[in-house]
Amino acid sequence: MKLPDERLVENLKDGDVTAFESLFRRYYSYLCSYATKILNDSANAEEIVQEFFVRLWEKREQLSIDTSVKNYFFRSIRNHCINTIQHNKIKAKYAQKIIAETEVDFSDEDSFVEIELSEKINESIQALPEKRREIFRLSREEGLKYREIAKKLNVSVKTVETQMSLAIKFLRDKLRKYSTFLFIF
Repeated sequence: MKLPDERLVENLKDGDVTAFESLFRRYYSYLCSYATKILNDSANAEEIVQEFFVRLWEKREQLSIDTSVKNYFFRSIRNHCINTIQHNKIKAKYAQKIIAETEVDFSDEDSFVEIELSEKINESIQALPEKRREIFRLSREEGLKYREIAKKLNVSVKTVETQMSLAIKFLRDKLRKYSTFLFIF
């Protein structure tokens, strides 16, 4: 015989585990579906419904239901879902604030590293042999193609290629410590 919800709640208040299990089986899947529609997240919905039933058991002696048991259950789940949504909004806002503050800190640190890196690049370029440095600057700073550099300096394209290759290898070795920063930027 299937007991009505109100009778199951009365038995639940007296500590009847069977009454609790009956209410759980009767409403669990419906409440999960309802919470999932509100949250668009089935895992979180199940967690909310499970929490509801845990609290229902823990507070069974103080339980006071003015409406139907069904309405009470669904209203409780709805309220808990709304609280969860609001709490998640607050957490998201806080996370954005932390990210914004952290970005400011990183940008200050990045500026320092960028200045240091720029100095090291200039020092490394200055350390190149004169002809290699000239070829490198014509390529990187003036944007000339290898053929144009070769014509301007009256050397072969192969010489320009070799000198650029050696310059890049030298700079890579000198600036190895900054490789992660260079990769990011």
